[in-house]
Amino acid sequence: KERAEYHNVKYAISCANGTDALFLSLKALGIGEGDEVITTPFTFVATAGAIVNNGAKPVFVDINPDDFNINVDLIEEKITSKTKAILFVHLFGQPTKMEKIMELAQKYGLYVIEDAAQSTGLKYKGHCACLSFYLTKNLAGMGDGGAILTNDKELNDKIRMIKNHGINETYVSEVVGINSRLDSIQAAILRIKLKYLDKSLKKRKENAQYYCEQ
Repeated sequence: KERAEYHNVKYAISCANGTDALFLSLKALGIGEGDEVITTPFTFVATAGAIVNNGAKPVFVDINPDDFNINVDLIEEKITSKTKAILFVHLFGQPTKMEKIMELAQKYGLYVIEDAAQSTGLKYKGHCACLSFYLTKNLAGMGDGGAILTNDKELNDKIRMIKNHGINETYVSEVVGINSRLDSIQAAILRIKLKYLDKSLKKRKENAQYYCEQ
């Protein structure tokens, strides 16, 4: 609840790690065998791995030389009849320019999934999605952890079911799911650290600016 309020979204779904956040998002959207997902080649292997582990094919689009994020001007030429989603990364906390991506998604009827594992606290015109709370992230627990952010109730309900062995409220397994719970101790630690996130991000920006100037 606190996480959803911080990001100004309706739903925040905790899970075991950032990799599961990507996997669960793709699975809940029905992406699988024979589908293609456009993504970036310059990211941690988990981004493409989540696509492959759902049975789909990652289609790589080159990056910008200035911020290392996906080059949005090269995406459209890679869209085919098999393309189902665009999964991009806000790398190193730098926002991908999303206007073009959302425009293409509307034009071709594609899903959009954001890998914001390195970008917790990033605000770019109201968007955010798959988060990681691994030890090296800017909001870190004392181990693994992840979350998915969405405003879609149907997607929220489906992800919550899949991450708990596909079990619904009546304890019936409707789909083949996985076990991807956020440990309660990690959740407690993250609740405390969330209060200091904005202060921490401000200091990071100041440090980055110092390095640039020097």
